This record gives sequence, C-alpha cells and structure tokens, in this order.
Amino acid sequence: MLFQRRNPPHLGEKLRVWLWPRRNWSRSARYMAHRIRRLKATPYAIAVGCAAGVFAAFTPFLGLHFIVAGLIAWIARGSILASALATFVGNPLTFPLIWFGSYKLGSWMLGMKGNMKHIELSAGMLDKSLDQLWPVIKPMTVGGIPMGLVAAVIAYFVTKKASEAYREKRRQRDRVGPSQPAQA
Repeated sequence: MLFQRRNPPHLGEKLRVWLWPRRNWSRSARYMAHRIRRLKATPYAIAVGCAAGVFAAFTPFLGLHFIVAGLIAWIARGSILASALATFVGNPLTFPLIWFGSYKLGSWMLGMKGNMKHIELSAGMLDKSLDQLWPVIKPMTVGGIPMGLVAAVIAYFVTKKASEAYREKRRQRDRVGPSQPAQA
C-alpha cells in the first residue's frame, strides 16, 4: 500500500513512541501548536477548546479526558478538535507533577493530612473498589479543579492572542498576493 510502513511497528515500539516521541518533545509541542493555529474556527472557539482541554488534563480521570474536554468545549461553543489536542498538556512527563500538586492542594483544601508515602500506587490499585480509591481520588479532584481553572484561563488568553496574531499575519500575506516569480 502507498504511504505505509513496510514493517509495521510492534507493541513495544508503539508503547515507546507513546511515552517518548521519535524526535523530541519540543518538536511534538510545535506540531500541536501548528495544528491548533490552523484550525478552521474563530479565535474564541479555538481558545475555549484549548482551555477545556487543559482543564480536563488536570482531572484525575485518565480515560475520560477527551470526553470531559469535548463536553466542556461543546457546552461553551468551543472547538472540540482544539479541546482534544489540548488534552496533550497531560502527558507522561506532566502527569506526576499534576497529580502530586492536585493531591497536595486537595488535601490542604479538605483539611486532610495527606501523606503520599502511605498511598500504594501499584497495579493492584486498579482492582480495588471505589471506596478504597476514594481517599486518593477525592483530594485529587478537589485540588485539580482550581489548578485546572488557573491553567485553563492562562491557556485561553495565550491561545486567543496567538490565534488572532496568526490570522492577522495570514490576512496581511493574502492582501499582498502571491510572490512574484523570479525573473530569468
């Protein structure tokens, strides 16, 4: 087939690329920024979508980030695609920081004496019932909401300014017209 790899990647390679990009993190971040800037939506819709995605990345509900971001973007009349792209703020490098910060902030807000040394984060934790997970999820949710709101407000203003600047630059380029061919 056209444009396919001769040898498809095996599971180990797919996992490695998911955890660590082939090139580097800055290239992946620039790619996401280009994708967001080129969306066919208003600067408001793109900014609201990005803010929704960033907010969703601060929730402890890993499998639901796309759904939460999409619902928030849909309710706020934002770009659902921008919200999905912005959920990549939560990645294997940032999740430990987000989780630790949200747990500490949530424990403080709830008046709990949260001590992460006594929390077992092993594979067996997923087999436990919600009653056993609630002491971890509750402070992470409570702490993740204000952290997510702050990050979402910052993302909204940065994305809106960048989107407006990009559109203005394209308008100016389109007014000038196509480049003149070189004279022979």
